Amino acid sequence: MAKTEIVVVGAGYSGIAATKMLSKKLKKNPDAHITLIDRHSYQTMMTELHEVAGGRVEPEAIQYDLQRLFCKRKNVSIVTDTVTTIDKEKKVVKTQQGSYSFDYLVLGMGGEPNDFGTPGVKEHGFTLWSMDDAIKIREHIERTVALAAVEPDEAKRNAMLNFVVCGSGFTGIEMVGELIDWKDRLAKNNKIKPEDINLMVVEAAPTILNMLDRNDAAKAEKYLTKKGVSILKDMPIVEVNDDHIVLKSGEKIPTHTLIWTAGVKANSDAEKFDMPAARANRLVSNEYMQAKGFEDKGIYVVGDLVYFEESDKENRPTPQIVQAAEQTGLCAAKNILATINGTEKEAYKGKYDGFMVSIGSKYAVACVFDKYHLSGFFAMLMKHIINLRYFFDIRSGYYMFQYIMHEFFRIKDERNVFRGHTSRNSNVLWSVPLRVFYGCVWLVEAMKKVVGNGKVLQPSTWFGDGSWFTNTVAFPFEWLQPADATSGASQAAEAATTVTPDPTFGLSYAFGEEPMLVFKSMPDWFGSIMKFMMPNTEVALFMQKFMTLFEVALALAIIVGLFTWLANATTIVLVVMFCLSGMFYWVNIWFLFVAFALMNGSGRAFGLDKWVMPWIQRKLGNWWYGDVKSRYGEKS
Repeated sequence: MAKTEIVVVGAGYSGIAATKMLSKKLKKNPDAHITLIDRHSYQTMMTELHEVAGGRVEPEAIQYDLQRLFCKRKNVSIVTDTVTTIDKEKKVVKTQQGSYSFDYLVLGMGGEPNDFGTPGVKEHGFTLWSMDDAIKIREHIERTVALAAVEPDEAKRNAMLNFVVCGSGFTGIEMVGELIDWKDRLAKNNKIKPEDINLMVVEAAPTILNMLDRNDAAKAEKYLTKKGVSILKDMPIVEVNDDHIVLKSGEKIPTHTLIWTAGVKANSDAEKFDMPAARANRLVSNEYMQAKGFEDKGIYVVGDLVYFEESDKENRPTPQIVQAAEQTGLCAAKNILATINGTEKEAYKGKYDGFMVSIGSKYAVACVFDKYHLSGFFAMLMKHIINLRYFFDIRSGYYMFQYIMHEFFRIKDERNVFRGHTSRNSNVLWSVPLRVFYGCVWLVEAMKKVVGNGKVLQPSTWFGDGSWFTNTVAFPFEWLQPADATSGASQAAEAATTVTPDPTFGLSYAFGEEPMLVFKSMPDWFGSIMKFMMPNTEVALFMQKFMTLFEVALALAIIVGLFTWLANATTIVLVVMFCLSGMFYWVNIWFLFVAFALMNGSGRAFGLDKWVMPWIQRKLGNWWYGDVKSRYGEKS
């Protein structure tokens, strides 16, 4: 039986969503195969391009290698290539390097900036629609500020330090928000004043952020104004030059940097496909995301490329936003599966759960589920949660972890929602003495259980009386004690109360005081767990020997800096268990806090983790994800 070949063109939000669903639903179908074609070997998180352009994160923070995204998906082939034409009759996708037959084709090539034919935009302006665009903007701004800092001509200097964003949609406002955060660093690096850098938004419409609720847009505008951003509304740009722009009113604004975010149109490569197109060259589809006129050819259009008027949205076309991209991709995938399985197709019905826009790294406005309006810290936190949800949707724990690291822990200049409190990169060298001391504390405590009443320097006396390696149960649990021993212990306890002072709470030992246990007696629920784990004397004797050897190994690992994060996390668990068992004093509660402090990678300085962890990460990465390459699926 011939294979069912599905080709997906474009590894954006829509293409990834479609490919993920098809791969999952067809994994038990040996006769189905999916080929994902993109001109890059990675997906770009388009909604975060402004963070690269504005110097907040490095490019790799928002680039997700396709091999890592589709690891272990045996029914998916990744091809790095550029589609040139589509033979719709023979059902073949032709690329620069080869050709691919298809039974079903999903076109998700996305969009590109629309300059509406404005003179000079292509020659003198900057767009923000790709990783290359973001890097160009970043490098240009750094270079321009550096040159302006040493420019003696005041008028030219002011023009160079005047940065203009055209368009007040999400992309434009997020871009100017990054510049708000960045200008202090730019000024410091080039020995100028932050107020010398002027930021401006120019909008052709009379209002900004027109996809937002008006109250939310007003909050955003108020914040921008407070941060010194000039907002020119109802002011279309009619011409762009290398050192100024011209407004419709005739006014000239001197600037060497115009960032154009005023519109989006379909990817111009789609013009070669000779398919029905609508406004902004978007390809027309029916309610099943099938390309108009080619429904019988198995061709689907999704994402920013598709033009479909939604009847329940006043016949407006699907918006060019992430939610619509993902939902159109999933709709196409469902209908391909319906055709393969002989079931009924499902019409597209967009469900957009609100909108949000960040203005820099610390402030945002959002409307969630069309009724919850947020601003400031909570709106920004919600944006991070939505982004993390995306990684969950595409089942990429690796990139979820990378996102958290880049956005919260590896950020510079306090440019995150927690205002830098989570992002200071400290030198772990200074934690080495603490690490060695802490390991020695655990080693001493463990060796007490080995030596017992013997002498430390005479190994022949170890494992005797008082040791955890005898046939006497050391755990003070009632069900492990003989009846007579329990009675004797009770009598001893009663006698002790007459001569021993009451326990005194304290976090350090004071002479003459009796330290207080964290828990005087074990909670019932924890007692049930312990009784399940150690139901009788035999198991308890094994456990106390095992625990002693485990503590020795744990102590040595901490001392030599091996698996330091895991070792200290384990000590936290052990301390909690000792506390709940009624075997741990408040004066030793510092064990917990030292363990947390040492989880900062302290084994990377004068420890084995410096070599072991990179080796393990490399080996596991190669085993799980395969070789990461700049190109995939090249034709021989």
